Amino acid sequence: MTEFAVELRNVSKRFPGPSGEIVNAVRNVTMQIRDGEFFSMLGPSGCGKTTSLRMIAGFELPTEGEVYIHGKALGQTPPFQRPVNTVFQNYALFPHMTIGENVAFGLEMKRVPKTEIEGRVKQTLEMVRLPGYEKRRPRQMSGGQQQRVALARALVNHPEVLLLDEPLGALDLKLRKEMQLELKKLQREVGITFVYVTHDQEEALTMSDRIAVMSGGVALQIGNSTDIYERPNCKFVADFIGETNFLNGKVKEQRGSLAEVDLPGGLSVQAQSEGTLTPGQAVSVAIRPEKMRLLPAGARPASGEANRYAGRVESLVYIGTDTQYGVRLAGEQSVRVRQQNNAPGSRPLVAEGEAATLHFPPEAARVLTE
Repeated sequence: MTEFAVELRNVSKRFPGPSGEIVNAVRNVTMQIRDGEFFSMLGPSGCGKTTSLRMIAGFELPTEGEVYIHGKALGQTPPFQRPVNTVFQNYALFPHMTIGENVAFGLEMKRVPKTEIEGRVKQTLEMVRLPGYEKRRPRQMSGGQQQRVALARALVNHPEVLLLDEPLGALDLKLRKEMQLELKKLQREVGITFVYVTHDQEEALTMSDRIAVMSGGVALQIGNSTDIYERPNCKFVADFIGETNFLNGKVKEQRGSLAEVDLPGGLSVQAQSEGTLTPGQAVSVAIRPEKMRLLPAGARPASGEANRYAGRVESLVYIGTDTQYGVRLAGEQSVRVRQQNNAPGSRPLVAEGEAATLHFPPEAARVLTE
């Protein structure tokens, strides 16, 4: 058996638009999802992630390309003939049925013997930590419990792949965070492939083995959480995942993986680059706010003089765990800096309106060409 549970090979999906135009929902997407992996498709509304999921499920058929599940081409196969199940955001539980009847529904449609159904329903409800809930109705359960019932209804069929379309979107923030950890733990216990769609960056980073960041129907970058956050391959990925400062300038020179970029106001920055750059080329340098260090004016960082700048604190927000600063540099460049408040009773090193020194190491900055 192939190591990939799901493969999309050069898959495109086009729809007719409201005015007769052609809408390219997914454009030549290729991705390989490993067996037993928690894989997330992440991106804003309209990026193609849900359409890609629906093509795996069979609810949409690809205009071009092919969908494989465990090596078998299924792009034109109807949903009920695919070894997958889908969990939706609204759960779609039958309100007139008990929890046991809801979970058993798919097995009954497959004409599984009644004695086997009872055992599988009981086992699956225990798996999602709802033992003994067979006789309850959906209205008697919380949102988090209903979400688990929807999971149980999908898992009881023993699918090869479980597809999840923003299943936590209807929950409040606290419960959503709890369910993120529950869902990841459950996936590890059952050992099947989860393909998860979300627009929530933190959710994807928390739960996923790997993430596909999508925009405009294209998978821009596929990698684990560290790759996506620390080594974004384009400006969209860097901007969409977490918070990022962008310093715009032109390449001065490149020495191996280290590039020097001239910025407005006579400043320059040293940053890492994986590609080959050309002197004079317009680029953006991305630096995460937590990678920067703010010091009193005139202070010299112990790690060296590279990327040391004079600035002025324009804003200061204390949020408990850290303090967020807005800093203006020469050339009208502004950046956001986050510093943890480690010591008890920590007070800002630099007050709002005061001059300051900003520093970050070259390895914390990344040159992006698009």
